[in-house]
Amino acid sequence: MSFQPPRRVLMGPGPSDVSERVLSALARPTIGHLDPAFVGFMDELKDLLRFAFATKNELTFPVSGPGTAGMETCIMNLVEPGDEVVVAVNGVFGGRLSEMTERVGGKAIRVTEAWGRPVDPGKIQNALKQHPAARLVAFVHGETSTGAKSDALELVKIIHEHGALALVDCVTTLGGCPLEIDAWQIDAAYSGSQKCLSAPPGLSPVTFGPNAIKRIEARRTPVPSWFLDLRLVMAYWGGAKRTYHHTAPINALYGLHEALLILKEEGREQSWDRHQRHHLALAKGLETLGLSLFVEDSARLPQLNAVSVPPGVDEALVRKRLLDEHGLEIGAGLGELAGRIWRVGLMGHSARVENVVNFLDSLGKVLGKATEPASEAARKVLS
Repeated sequence: MSFQPPRRVLMGPGPSDVSERVLSALARPTIGHLDPAFVGFMDELKDLLRFAFATKNELTFPVSGPGTAGMETCIMNLVEPGDEVVVAVNGVFGGRLSEMTERVGGKAIRVTEAWGRPVDPGKIQNALKQHPAARLVAFVHGETSTGAKSDALELVKIIHEHGALALVDCVTTLGGCPLEIDAWQIDAAYSGSQKCLSAPPGLSPVTFGPNAIKRIEARRTPVPSWFLDLRLVMAYWGGAKRTYHHTAPINALYGLHEALLILKEEGREQSWDRHQRHHLALAKGLETLGLSLFVEDSARLPQLNAVSVPPGVDEALVRKRLLDEHGLEIGAGLGELAGRIWRVGLMGHSARVENVVNFLDSLGKVLGKATEPASEAARKVLS
């Protein structure tokens, strides 16, 4: 029998809710990946991604794979065996950047921070002073495992002062909070389709600035992955004549295109503001329920809220009851934070007043608390 998925409200760390408009785009007729009509569509998609990233970078396109594939594309192309790379680790995904660096033969200089805290610019400064040969610094803008947002603009300034390139993980931040590739002079970045863009999972937008391209062109060794070698991929995604590289996920790209159109219609700044307002409403409602957020106010990622689990509460049972009784999905803590936090996403299409109120009502019922005061507190913030 055909699979009929249950209806869920997706308020975890991703994927986020996908709008009916994007779902309809996914169902449009499949055409060939070298069809002239599709080639024109690819150019539109790249332009929309440039809008989302706030960049004019020519080398901007979606990798056929999830956000991790975008991460690997950047590491594979920018790191060669023996390279020293400073990697900020303040959660799961900083740790993944470090591991990927080592796997391609680079030497990861780990700059660690307590989980739930932003990357300390002073530590990056010190690491670059101690390792002047470092060619690249990689950090996560919004750490999805903890809900902490780092000051990307300040970090990039420090990185460039030391003559290194800045690689930034924007998987959770693209479309959900201020991010400006050109204005902040970020050299390379990658993201994911399933977070604040609210497209289905499986695509990873990437963008590379001129200095990153120079680094790739000057490589002494081949990129170890054939599939992720940018010089091969761009023969398909760029240039006057497209050559076959791989069969692109046609319908998934339709969905991403539609999601990016929705973002452009709303506006970047307006989307950032919407995520922040709904985050503040959620925080006020949680406070009314007697709950608190794990990350300090100045570093909170509005689209990924880490909620501290109260003493004596079975966090897994709460998540199970929210899913089974209310059709509402939230995420568990990872790594050091397993069992200590719930990860509540307000990403893209999920960042709506009805979702905030529904979550507060549902969580309150599961915890045996009065729900009306929390919902009213949230509504007042959004009124």
